[in-house]
Amino acid sequence: MSEVIWVEAIYIVAAVLFLLGIKRLGSPATARSGNIMAAIGALLAIGSTFFYAGNLNYVVIVLALAIGSLIGAVWAYKVPMTAMPQTVALFNGFGGGASALIAIAEYLRVRMAGLPFDPYSALSIGFGGAVGALTFSGSVIAFAKLQELMDGRPTVYKYQNETNMIMMAATVILWIAMAFYPSPWVFTLVMLLPFIVGVTGVIRIGGADMPVVISLLNSFSGVAMAGAGFIIHNSILIVAGATVGASGLILTEIMARAMNRTLGNILFSAFGSEVAAVGQAQEKAVRSVTPEEAAMVLAYAQSVIVVPGYGLAVAQAQHDLAELGALLEKRGISVKYAIHPVAGRMPGHMNVLLAEANVPYDKLYDLDEINHEFERTDVVIVIGANDVVNPDARTNPDSPLYGMPILDADKAKSVLVLKRSMNPGFSGVDNPLFYLEKTMMLFGDAKKSVVALVNEIKNL
Repeated sequence: MSEVIWVEAIYIVAAVLFLLGIKRLGSPATARSGNIMAAIGALLAIGSTFFYAGNLNYVVIVLALAIGSLIGAVWAYKVPMTAMPQTVALFNGFGGGASALIAIAEYLRVRMAGLPFDPYSALSIGFGGAVGALTFSGSVIAFAKLQELMDGRPTVYKYQNETNMIMMAATVILWIAMAFYPSPWVFTLVMLLPFIVGVTGVIRIGGADMPVVISLLNSFSGVAMAGAGFIIHNSILIVAGATVGASGLILTEIMARAMNRTLGNILFSAFGSEVAAVGQAQEKAVRSVTPEEAAMVLAYAQSVIVVPGYGLAVAQAQHDLAELGALLEKRGISVKYAIHPVAGRMPGHMNVLLAEANVPYDKLYDLDEINHEFERTDVVIVIGANDVVNPDARTNPDSPLYGMPILDADKAKSVLVLKRSMNPGFSGVDNPLFYLEKTMMLFGDAKKSVVALVNEIKNL
């Protein structure tokens, strides 16, 4: 059997491991083994590719692998779970950047060797370079927003969408032109225009829409990877890239539906940019409580549902929240956690944060699983979540949130909202939940408020 057949056979095994790994990632109980399966598949694919390529400088390759692995290992240990969204955004950017570099290297190799570009090679190089450049620049901006190096609110300017669409249309035209005229300036524009669109497109995305955008950029990184596979004629790279691209796109669509919005609306509407204009909270009375008063209500409840949101992640209060939940359970109180599909700063972020704090996974419930339980729940604790519990989304056709599936916190017997102030959430619209007679507002930093509740309940 020739080397080629052996390598292709190993690629098939690697592809099967990738798919089995993804399937097992669908359940917390099998996620760890799924991750290991996919890693073994990647190791097999990399090893067989190096073996087949031959005539390589293995010293440089091993050195590069060792340095990269060391950086990755240190990074994985050092980065807190709360910073995982920006880490994922940066990793997406690395994937896109690597694909763009492969396209540049292949273009320079052919050109410097004086070889002719056949249409297939030219289009492959252009495709991988364009998608890779867009993914890289967009992911870097997403990282900067999540790391608070940039303003998290949308940055908009006149004719922004129109300019982006013109640049993307020009990219497609120039990409097709590469098949017949692969000159350096055409190739440069094919990469430069998407790079600019990555910047100008993501700066107009607000922080609360970032989970959807990260998922989309993850899909793009997979497509860029597949493009790199076409450039260097590597089948496993194409399979892996297509798998990542398709799964990322499906997740993006699921999240957009969870917000009752289209992907186009998320990308082009700059949702949340008009907060100051729209979000002027009306002068209404709210019932403010102290930690001691709130603790009394919680301590004598029979059932509690916690609704964690973006504010919990920002305050990094997940460990204190877990302690609060454990204290309540010790008193015989049923405690459950309701997770909205877009809670947090990336897909599954809230689940990971609570898992890090050792909150049992069987206490976490999706929107569809728990919404019917609010009516018979004594107290709902809303922590740093505004829009996902806004009843206007269910009852007010004039609200920008109307139609978005929400957690029905307003149907509980009592509601305790932990919030810094009465400023509106990301959408910029007021929340009628805060003004209900049964709602108690505990103002302050989420972490400090939860710690205060823990201390008060311990003293009861």
